[in-house]
Amino acid sequence: MTCREDPLPGTAAEADHRTVLRRWGLLAALAPIGVASLLYVVIVRGFVDSAGDHQLGWPLLGVLPTLVFGMWLLTVSSAPSAVFIAVAATSMAVGSACETLVLTNVGLIQEPWFPLFNMIGLTADAVSTAAFLAMFATYPTGTLERRWQRIAVVLIWVPVAVGPLTVLTTPHVVMQPYIGISGDAVPNPFAVPWLEWAAPAMHYLIYQPWPSVVLGLAVLYSRAIFGAVEVRARMRVMTWVVTVSLVSFILWTVTPPLWITSVIVFASLIAMPLAAIHGIFRYGAFDIAPGDRGRLVARSSGLLITVLYGIAVATPGVLLADNMTIVGAVLLTTLLAVCLLPLRAWLQRWIQRTVFGDRDRQLMLLSELGSRLEQSVEPGDLLTRLAVAVRTGLDASWVRIFLAGPDGSFAASPAGVAGDARGAAVASCDLERADETLGRIEVGPRRRGDYSDAERSLLRTVASQAAASVANVRLSARLAEQLIDLTASRERLVAAQDDERKRLERDLHDGIQQNVVAQIAGLRLARNRLQRGQLTADELAALQDQARETLTDLRELAHGIHPPVLSDNGLVAAIESSVGKFPIPLTVDADDHLRAERFPEDVETTAYYVVREALANTAKHANASLASVQLVQDDGHLRIAISDDGCGMGGPAPVSSGGLANIRDRVAALRGSVNVMDNDPSGTRVVVELPVQRGVDRVG
Repeated sequence: MTCREDPLPGTAAEADHRTVLRRWGLLAALAPIGVASLLYVVIVRGFVDSAGDHQLGWPLLGVLPTLVFGMWLLTVSSAPSAVFIAVAATSMAVGSACETLVLTNVGLIQEPWFPLFNMIGLTADAVSTAAFLAMFATYPTGTLERRWQRIAVVLIWVPVAVGPLTVLTTPHVVMQPYIGISGDAVPNPFAVPWLEWAAPAMHYLIYQPWPSVVLGLAVLYSRAIFGAVEVRARMRVMTWVVTVSLVSFILWTVTPPLWITSVIVFASLIAMPLAAIHGIFRYGAFDIAPGDRGRLVARSSGLLITVLYGIAVATPGVLLADNMTIVGAVLLTTLLAVCLLPLRAWLQRWIQRTVFGDRDRQLMLLSELGSRLEQSVEPGDLLTRLAVAVRTGLDASWVRIFLAGPDGSFAASPAGVAGDARGAAVASCDLERADETLGRIEVGPRRRGDYSDAERSLLRTVASQAAASVANVRLSARLAEQLIDLTASRERLVAAQDDERKRLERDLHDGIQQNVVAQIAGLRLARNRLQRGQLTADELAALQDQARETLTDLRELAHGIHPPVLSDNGLVAAIESSVGKFPIPLTVDADDHLRAERFPEDVETTAYYVVREALANTAKHANASLASVQLVQDDGHLRIAISDDGCGMGGPAPVSSGGLANIRDRVAALRGSVNVMDNDPSGTRVVVELPVQRGVDRVG
């Protein structure tokens, strides 16, 4: 035996472990910086510097949602796009903290170390811009299709070096224009004189970072417009969000301050995490596995809704604190919290329905299904109730249920329907019970959206739960049919017994009784003649012959009820005794072992009369030239086959009347079976099986 060793065992597990460590390392490095920076901004602008303009709209509505989503994304994905979002959000928070520190402590710009601190703010702004552009360009997985796109993404990060280079090339401090403070008069002691020639270029890259922006947008729109069909589909929503955000930022920069412009900017920033969540759910953005998408989307959406709810409740009170009393701010915050609760609950329910389906409706379906099935006693009613319950629970346009026939095929028409069942089914599930397929549930398109994995799983659960009820109802229906057949069989047996009794009465009245009456009259006449001395021996001999004839008639009548040969010599001998009386050639096939067997009396009697009835039908209706009877004992059963070469059945065999009904009734009384089929090459073959588990005796 040869053994083969797999190369590099454990490599995949080790790679996954390294990926997890790298992801959590990034989270441990970025999260404290971003959270601390944002807390500093909120505390200083909202509480410490309460006398001035708070300007908390950007940190609360622009930075906070992105930071929360970016940090959460690092916990579930190590894709480059996820890292870009986390880095961009952290850099935004750091930049906002640097701006807050400068605006609330203007005297710091005179400190000799301020150029180095200012470099942190410049670098944070450049990193956030480059990270956002890189995320947009590589969305949704961080993988690019063409070489020039990969080169462009690398060049996007060039402005990140602007901060340190500015400190080295510019003799004065270069401030960001949105701060509103000029650094031309603030000396930079860290500048290198022989590098001052590069200061204009650094200045251009700080104030006019368009080359980097153009590169990022070029990659984004080239993939969204000219990429493969799958790439365009995955990028469509995010491209629209980026376009709206870009237009709103341009308007925010070049137009006078307007509240509507600010609202559009903040709304576009909040829409970016929502677009990313959409990408996770629909296309597996950030390399999130399909099995984890629903769970992660629900978690991230719930977290984001909670953050937005807190922002919406707290922000108006904080922003209007200068114009309101403390009591007024508290009342406003409380009122908003109460008013926005229904909206928050609606958003959470909507996300749950979108990802997992309507759980309330599904749970109601499962709870009501049992009671609905218990109330159904007829198969048609049961399947209709089941179809209605499934349609309601899954919000399906229609549901239809088919039952399986004896051969396993499904009926052409459904046994239970709910809704206007048109078109092909989009989902189906078999009703199975103990490896037996009882039927199938088919559902049409969902009235709103597509079926989720949870709803398809619910359909399988419902089918499993309903299969037992369908099996029980089918069994009850079969038992009811058997009871009807049994009742009809008993009625036919009683009727047959009545007919037999009437026939015996007629035979006794018309035959033997008349003979006995004639004999009585003859004996009376003989007595009178004897008294007169006129009786002769011939008259007594005639009376003796009449008595002998009556005895013969009685024996024939008794033979018709139960032939003596059956009691004396057994089943095979009784059947062979009728061969000579049968109008067409008849053969009886039974081995010597079977000829010597004696079966229970009821089995022998039933088998004998079944053979007689079948042969009578052959003689009357088959127009046959040859008939045969075969007897075999096997596995606790006596098998009797009566065959002929006649005209065959000519259609379905009648089961409610006639000789075949008599045969079925006799055999059913012993729990046997009867099969009537066409004989090969022509004629009819009746196969009867009778259980003979009870002990048998051997003819001695």
